[in-house]
Amino acid sequence: MKWEIVERWVAQCVRARETDPDITKRTVRSALWAWSWGLKACGYKIPPWVSAPLPTPTLSPLQDAFVRHRRDVRGLAESTIRQDLALVQEFLRFLRRQRRSIATIKVANIDRFLQESSRRMTAKTLARVVWVLRSFLRFLYASGLIPHNLATAVTAPRIRRGDTPPRALPWSDVRRILRAIDRTTRTGRRDYAMLLLMVTYGLGSGEVRGLTLESVDWRRRQLRVVRPKTSREICLPLLPGVAQALVAYLRNGRPRHCTARALFVQMHAPYGCLQSSSAIRHVLGKHALSAGVSATYLGSHVLRHSHASRQIDQGASATVVGDIMGHRRPESTSAYVRVALHRLRGMALPVPR
Repeated sequence: MKWEIVERWVAQCVRARETDPDITKRTVRSALWAWSWGLKACGYKIPPWVSAPLPTPTLSPLQDAFVRHRRDVRGLAESTIRQDLALVQEFLRFLRRQRRSIATIKVANIDRFLQESSRRMTAKTLARVVWVLRSFLRFLYASGLIPHNLATAVTAPRIRRGDTPPRALPWSDVRRILRAIDRTTRTGRRDYAMLLLMVTYGLGSGEVRGLTLESVDWRRRQLRVVRPKTSREICLPLLPGVAQALVAYLRNGRPRHCTARALFVQMHAPYGCLQSSSAIRHVLGKHALSAGVSATYLGSHVLRHSHASRQIDQGASATVVGDIMGHRRPESTSAYVRVALHRLRGMALPVPR
């Protein structure tokens, strides 16, 4: 089926039902994709599904040069570059509203932009904006586009290191969440294996979504994990409990007609891979609710924090924990020591009378 036909059908649906074009297009695409998978599962010969090509974002020569600088010179990950580019584009839009060009930027314009940003951002988020803005201004100065290095005039909010501890759950709550998962259902087997991996190895949502069927080496009893930010691979021992959960999911949980190589997939047609961390956050929140566990924050990263804090509490070396979690600097691992309550109690001094 050609996409021109789909576009005409979507246009008819929008006119007849007065719906949003973007939402209707996504709904039609999902419905057609699921329909093709259903027909294929019933034995019908269906042409291979070809997704519509994604639109290529158009960048100005300045933005393109900045992206290449961040990638080739600074060596940053693509995800970080996309975030930095979004902030730079926001700053450029602000300059256009102020009727300012790159060559006529003043410190007052930068201060005004940061003041407006501070109204909707926390101090830590604003500090990242300042960091990206300084990098962009240094790039402009090095490229000869501005006469002075304005990066030195950009002030950042004062952030106290370790002002808040990492978000971690008590280990008793983690175990309650795992016990609350109904492993008699296909979805329950997937959710249990996925959350157990995150709890056991401290994996993040990106690492879990990046696992493939080839990531599990059954003969060597190893699990190969690729860090999304650094693309480095680490081999972890495949523990018996994790292996049993994976076997139960692969044999009696994973959809039979799934052709994706991802280890954890959606449980409804067309059985694609998990697209974002929000899917894992939804799974965690659902089972936490059934277990009666409530917390201020229940994102997918909370299990990673809980794992690191648990290992430190049990006496594991911070160096080993940092290597498993993929930390480059010891300071990243030391943050989890602040919630290792059992070890911290032994360091407390008696209260003077």
